[in-house]
Amino acid sequence: MTTRVVAPAVSAPRRPVPAGACDTHTHVFGGAEFAAGPAPYPLPEAPLEVHAAMRARLGLQRAVLVQPAPYGRDPACMLDALRRDAGRLRGVMIADDSVSDATLQAWHEAGIRALRFVEMRAPGGSGRYPGAIGVEALHALAPRLRALGWQAHLWASAAQCAELLPQLVPLGVPLVVDHMGMPSGADDPAFAALLRHLRANEIWLKATLCRLPRGDAGLEALRPLQDAAVAANPDRILWGSDWPYVRMEPAPDAGAMLDLFLSWLGDDRLARRILVENPAALFGFDDQ
Repeated sequence: MTTRVVAPAVSAPRRPVPAGACDTHTHVFGGAEFAAGPAPYPLPEAPLEVHAAMRARLGLQRAVLVQPAPYGRDPACMLDALRRDAGRLRGVMIADDSVSDATLQAWHEAGIRALRFVEMRAPGGSGRYPGAIGVEALHALAPRLRALGWQAHLWASAAQCAELLPQLVPLGVPLVVDHMGMPSGADDPAFAALLRHLRANEIWLKATLCRLPRGDAGLEALRPLQDAAVAANPDRILWGSDWPYVRMEPAPDAGAMLDLFLSWLGDDRLARRILVENPAALFGFDDQ
């Protein structure tokens, strides 16, 4: 039997969150009705109802679901959530070039708008995370993603991104870099390369700061990364919590992280652009 743990609670942000705000990196974990494969972590008790309560607590009307590794290529849990909360959710699935056009079209109609490709290596030198699909599949899938108007989300280190992006940008698929590219710091030369792509409108950068290395320092140590990214191109920045924080102990507080994000911005207009306008444009929330 798969071990389950209670999903982490969240506090309400102290600062006002703009109407229509979106968390662009979250996960849903259903109950026993959704088969999960072997997982390197206990599955959070984070079904749609708990996810919706989290959003309400944060003052968010919209969210993007990213396929969790234990579900592999089975989209059933995500599709169920998209169906039951239609209009407020979008999905990021995984697939390689064996996926059929009919399947991609059905996913599109359900609310999926992207595929995710992973180059990050699992701890312990065991290669990619189990079930992960690398960017070689993106090369094969690019024409079909362009036809659907989908994006490719890339989880890779800043150094990997610096090497891969010159090959991926010409594919003509919108590229979203997860977790700000996992740079080692604001002075990381690979992060500078990411910022050049950002300024050129060639990528979107997802500010999910909780995954970034910071040693014994708190999240405050990561402010220079956010400041540099926002200064480079606020029209291509997205915010994500990564709730419910698998493989993170202790789990962060999404409300505190959102509050910190807003305080660092210090600008209501910027907050609306990043939390509302950017995800609405990228994920098509206003297309219905």
